[in-house]
Amino acid sequence: MALQDSARREIIEKFRRHETDVGSPEVQVALLTARIKGLTGHFAENAKDHASRRGLLKMVSRRRRLLHFLRREDPSRYRALIGALGLRK
Repeated sequence: MALQDSARREIIEKFRRHETDVGSPEVQVALLTARIKGLTGHFAENAKDHASRRGLLKMVSRRRRLLHFLRREDPSRYRALIGALGLRK
């Protein structure tokens, strides 16, 4: 499920690092997390939608790689991001 344009702008506004930032790892992970949360609700009603499940797994994998990159490059930004998104315990 695609994000509404207004929701996408809000996420970018919250997680960007500077005025013109739309591609930093923080923004990418936040957008992927919002899309993943939207799709998990979809699967409660459509358990047999295997094509969308494959897309969900690809998004989860991409988010995992971005988080690994961020953890390796700047652990403080990584901890701040997972705290803000509530990804890890």
